[in-house]
Amino acid sequence: MTEIHRETLRPRAPWSRVLTHGQVLTIVDLDGNQAVDFLAYDAHDTSQAYSAQATLQAQDTIFLTTGSVLRDNEYDPLLTVVADEVGRHDTLGGACSKESNTLRYGHHTHSQHACVENFMHELSRYGMGKRDHVPNVNWFMNVPVDPDGALGIVDGISAPGLSLSLRAEKDVLVVVSNCPQINNPCNGFDPSRVELVVTHG
Repeated sequence: MTEIHRETLRPRAPWSRVLTHGQVLTIVDLDGNQAVDFLAYDAHDTSQAYSAQATLQAQDTIFLTTGSVLRDNEYDPLLTVVADEVGRHDTLGGACSKESNTLRYGHHTHSQHACVENFMHELSRYGMGKRDHVPNVNWFMNVPVDPDGALGIVDGISAPGLSLSLRAEKDVLVVVSNCPQINNPCNGFDPSRVELVVTHG
């Protein structure tokens, strides 16, 4: 594989890039227990966005791991998980926002930076806005589902240096929020770095 790009993304920061067909994005949890919120769009028609519903219906499980295909709202493949050292990633927990922080943790959290703000910042670079924000994937985040359907956000199952890799099945715009959340254990209450590596070949 030929390395095209390598970058260490600081805690709480956003990132985006267009992956061309066949390129592979590897996300490395450098320090361990860091959630990475993630969106994907057809780079040539951003109305075709990652769809949690289509993805989960096609694979008949709520978690993502090696072999999972992220599909758009037309059921077309966007990205395939080609390697995964963690084994399970969340599709249901959503992205933290000022509003959800306030509802869950109290009004004193309203000023805290959140993933939705990161997503809006990056989407604006491509002429996109709130209407283009769809439910996201949470890489490395541990969200078990109880038998009664209740969701929990608990300590992560990742560890320093573990990674996952995604192959672009077409030209894809990917948007990342290196999650800033400090009110629940998704980041071990201490947001940390991740590494982003793009390869081809």
